Amino acid sequence: MTLNIKLDAAEKDPLFLQIATRVRSAITAGQLLPGARLPSSRALAAQLAIARGTVDAAYALLAGEGAIETRRSAGTIVSGQVGKRFEMVEQSPLVFPSVPSAEDAGPRPFQMGLPALDAFPRKLWSNLTVRAARSIRPEDLASANPTGMLELRQAVAAYLGVARGIKCGAEQVLITGGYQGALALAQSVLLRPGDPVWMEDPGYHMTRMALETAGARVVPVRVDRDGLRVAAGINAAPKARLAVVTPIHQCPTGVALSLPRRLELLAWAAEAGSWIVEDDYDSEFRYVGRPLPSLKSLDRGQRVLYAGTFSKILFPALRLGYLVVPPDLERAFMRASRLLTNGLPVLEQRVVAAFMRNGHFARHIRRMRVLYAERRRCLATALQAVFGERITLEMALGGMHLLARFPGAADDGLLAKRAARCGLVTTALSSLTMAHDAGQGLLLGFTNVVPSEADVLAARLAAVVGQPP
Repeated sequence: MTLNIKLDAAEKDPLFLQIATRVRSAITAGQLLPGARLPSSRALAAQLAIARGTVDAAYALLAGEGAIETRRSAGTIVSGQVGKRFEMVEQSPLVFPSVPSAEDAGPRPFQMGLPALDAFPRKLWSNLTVRAARSIRPEDLASANPTGMLELRQAVAAYLGVARGIKCGAEQVLITGGYQGALALAQSVLLRPGDPVWMEDPGYHMTRMALETAGARVVPVRVDRDGLRVAAGINAAPKARLAVVTPIHQCPTGVALSLPRRLELLAWAAEAGSWIVEDDYDSEFRYVGRPLPSLKSLDRGQRVLYAGTFSKILFPALRLGYLVVPPDLERAFMRASRLLTNGLPVLEQRVVAAFMRNGHFARHIRRMRVLYAERRRCLATALQAVFGERITLEMALGGMHLLARFPGAADDGLLAKRAARCGLVTTALSSLTMAHDAGQGLLLGFTNVVPSEADVLAARLAAVVGQPP
């Protein structure tokens, strides 16, 4: 059948979300009845003149909500089991993490992805910045190296060799505009419109949106207690061009990719001629035992691109990250860097290099690891004391957030909205899923929750959860 859908490029919502919203509205209005067959993703993509991956993402979102289901013989049909959860989703199509406005950009309770800004050594950073500014020569003002300052790339390579077991030269390291900049580079070099890409389900929503924007066909791959189910990915898309994974601390569940799965993933990439982007966003913060080795450290076939960021260790406004590429890709990524950014601000790179070279970086990580362990413990204790048996806490061995589940409580999307109205920036677990149900829960960042405020914040959250549906 043909769907009467019109997309609006001027809308703020991405195209895949527009499609999902319009199909959902047609179902709730009775225009699409249970059992009605939807056009294939290929047919609808041709009708709308968009990438097939965009339609696949919309269908995956609707399938995750229970609105549609895929049957091999009948194709994609409208489900007869829409139910209450789908009605709630109709009111709020997608519950992404709340982001404070530019006028109120300070840390908010439970906000994810922020290091402890109150504990950052601002005075030391200011002194290093002054020294870096005074040492700039006239020739430094001419242009920036597209791949980043050599001084910083050398510091990153040295750090990764010691801390993450990655043997690489400075020529393999590119300084990027955070993780998003690293992913944009990888997309520009490795992907063509319509290429299938494995992505963990649930997974980081910004990664999904970036891949969709690049025209990739995102293939949701279920995550279990051992991490990405590689066999499921091979079954769904054996020749996927790329797999984007968070093997040390899966975002958002917190599980680690087991060694057998790691070896299976590397073997698949070598055999299929595919690539892997390892997003190692917070592996420095592990509270039980030593940090796990990176996937890249096991990469004998040179199929892994390793992405790291300074945002989670130093501060997000710095907007600096790095990408380690296999030797065979160095020239292609250098060319892409020249075309996409042609370099990043020199002063900030010089300061980070000095921060690393003088040992401040390693000392800061050690201090934050101790601080975060204490803040995590205090928040967990406060939540358990306030909620009792009404809460289940899932605390991974590392990371910067914990997962709280509330059996019998309202839909987690509604809880996140209520919390936002009370000044609590939580993230609904269900908003980060595509095609596989990961259950309900709220993701709570603990890095900026000081122990003296843990009890009060737990009580505020309990008031939100305790409201009637």
